Amino acid sequence: MPRPPVRAVIASTVTAGALLTASACSAVGLDRAADDVRAPASPAGTTGAPRVPAADPTLTQAQARAALIGEADLGEPWVPTEGFATWRETMLKATAESEECGRLLDRLYAEELFGPDARVRASVGLDDQWDEAQLRYQVVAHRPADVDRALAWLDGLSSRCGRFTATARGGPMTVWVRGVELPEVGDARQGLRIVLGAVSEDDQAPTLTFDVAAVRVGDDAIVVTTGGLGEVSADATRTAVEVGVQRLAEVRKRGRVSV
Repeated sequence: MPRPPVRAVIASTVTAGALLTASACSAVGLDRAADDVRAPASPAGTTGAPRVPAADPTLTQAQARAALIGEADLGEPWVPTEGFATWRETMLKATAESEECGRLLDRLYAEELFGPDARVRASVGLDDQWDEAQLRYQVVAHRPADVDRALAWLDGLSSRCGRFTATARGGPMTVWVRGVELPEVGDARQGLRIVLGAVSEDDQAPTLTFDVAAVRVGDDAIVVTTGGLGEVSADATRTAVEVGVQRLAEVRKRGRVSV
């Protein structure tokens, strides 16, 4: 039995000014190639800091794209994305008093979980037609040691930023962060569930749930983020991780054979 859409229910509880239009964010932006030129936001506290060049990619652009997952891997109700959801601007683009907790929000918003020096080689966005969640999958080139440091940082966030206050355009929010288990795939991994709840006198204020999964596979890595105002399927995130790691490993193996 299909799950009914929930955004219509939630949207009715949000004031008209709380959700901003996302017309400037097209589907092209959610499915961009890694070599597109963009100006990512700097993590909190790092403005003007020098950047170390990212590691040389071990995959060609075509190989990175071959390692992507698609809607067929997740099944119904996932389809190619139609663009960024409005909650991205109204809730995910937020600031926090804690520099470290703010850095987490910055990296989620900028889609730079490993930091601005990591290089996204290929990416794809998918939409859940039932619950209107959005899933983002990235193949990333970064130094293994830097990836492992980022994973260790993510691992400690549940204790250092387990609960904190943030402020977005929609107003103040309470943010909860906890670790989650991921499938035993790849060489190193870390998962988080992040819940951003709007602070309001109205008990029906919106809540954004965000699942994050990062996995290192040899000299490459994948990042999966799934977010939405309604139900966010942990199974979809886990499946994306399992299928993605297997596909990346196969692409890497074929690449070595062809050399």
